[in-house]
Amino acid sequence: MTTAENAESGGSRQQVRPGAATGTVVAVFGALAALAGIEHGVGEMLQGSGPPPGWVIRSWPEHAAFEALGGEPALTVLPDLLVSGVVTVVVATALGAWAIVGVHRRHAGPPLLGLSLLLLAVGGGFGPPLLGIVLGLGAAWPAVSPQHFGAARRSLARMWPWALGAGVVGYLGLVPGTLVMHAVWGSTSPAGVYGLMVLAFGGVILALPAARARDRLEAGRGVAHAQPGSGRRSRGTR
Repeated sequence: MTTAENAESGGSRQQVRPGAATGTVVAVFGALAALAGIEHGVGEMLQGSGPPPGWVIRSWPEHAAFEALGGEPALTVLPDLLVSGVVTVVVATALGAWAIVGVHRRHAGPPLLGLSLLLLAVGGGFGPPLLGIVLGLGAAWPAVSPQHFGAARRSLARMWPWALGAGVVGYLGLVPGTLVMHAVWGSTSPAGVYGLMVLAFGGVILALPAARARDRLEAGRGVAHAQPGSGRRSRGTR
């Protein structure tokens, strides 16, 4: 069943496959979350084999470039840092792959949520799993029927590419942006880091509902155009 057919079925709110705009948002931010998770895993692997100091660790504890990010804190339930790093890389890769190739499946959200929670537990940091959880909830959230679209929702639908771009700029500004700033200027402003965090997560939180609105609006238009005789009725009312 296509997205347009899903929109035509009964019910004002229903679970549908994410459309093109939502799929783009989930794929882009899912790939960024995966890359950030892999970066955490590499830092943990470079620390070598040994027990972590506790459940909360730092992925890059001895690197000045990561000081502005607190050494990249993470949570791990695994008993060895090397194992934690390897598992983190594997889980983060699976998260990114599902965000890209599995997002258009009807039940795309639960696997994203599961992989994100697993990434949180094995050492993938806090930001990447949180981003994955937001994406999973966005992919699983029931859509709004096109018949409920007013001017506000139509305006929201037009915002999705701008919100996507803002979120990407914020996320890349954190990593590798803060590393570049440290290499060029020798330090990174904490206020700048917090601002980039707000831009990154604010962008994705706005981009998801905007993209969902765009997809449902397009689905509603497709249903209207597909209805037999719709063209004749519209000409007769002029």
